[in-house]
Amino acid sequence: MVIYKTGPQIEEMRKAALLVSQTLSEVAKLLKPGITTLELDVFIGQYIRDHKAEPAFLNFHGYPFNSCISVNDVVVHGFPNKNELKEGDIISIDVGTILDGWYGDHAYTFAIGDPGPAIMKLINTTKESLYKGIEKAVSGNRIGDIAHAIQDHTEKKQGYGVVRELVGHGLGRSMHEDPQVPNYGKKGNGAKLKEGMVLAIEPMINLGTKNVFTEPDGWTIRTADGKPSVHFEHDVAVGKHKADILSDYSIIEKEEAKNPNLFTMEPAAVEA
Repeated sequence: MVIYKTGPQIEEMRKAALLVSQTLSEVAKLLKPGITTLELDVFIGQYIRDHKAEPAFLNFHGYPFNSCISVNDVVVHGFPNKNELKEGDIISIDVGTILDGWYGDHAYTFAIGDPGPAIMKLINTTKESLYKGIEKAVSGNRIGDIAHAIQDHTEKKQGYGVVRELVGHGLGRSMHEDPQVPNYGKKGNGAKLKEGMVLAIEPMINLGTKNVFTEPDGWTIRTADGKPSVHFEHDVAVGKHKADILSDYSIIEKEEAKNPNLFTMEPAAVEA
């Protein structure tokens, strides 16, 4: 059952989403070769608590960390650990907050040093596909319109693998609400979008095969061929004429650009 939010409730959700954005912007300052993902996770948990919220992922169905930190061929749900990040790694950091009973949940993928043009193209294309999907989050459209826009930009145009087993979702007073939001599908299919819906739209796109497997820990999901995967996620309220993005990448991108240990490249440069 879809739970529709009022305008004031969406504004409360915006606060939770923006706290995730602020957390990720602070993490962007710390990223460098030699830092461990466990150090990042400890920082994330403390930062969220310092801002009078709770880490939404900790103890969620038994998940033992504050965040999901997925490196290289880990698609999502990577366990923070004591392994040091190194030049050329890509790292998806997925963070959730609970603020005044409302959930925020989104993710960003960073490159530590230069991972090479093929992987940078994957990063940029996945990020572009997120916004292609968000453009379709308008009242009267359907879930399939979001899904098709993401799949068309990544799989059909670039030949990347769009993960089938993992999807986006509704968001509110629970982290996972209806409807599910896949990253593949047909225009005009699925639930009709209406104002008051809040969605976590999150393309998970692989450089190679779409196939994945789960590690024995029951959480860590990797690409079947060992090639890199990229994950971006925004919290979005369906609008009458235009989607309302509740989270904010601009503050993350600002710190990303200032950190000399992080590599960014304009999409046009990647194509060259």
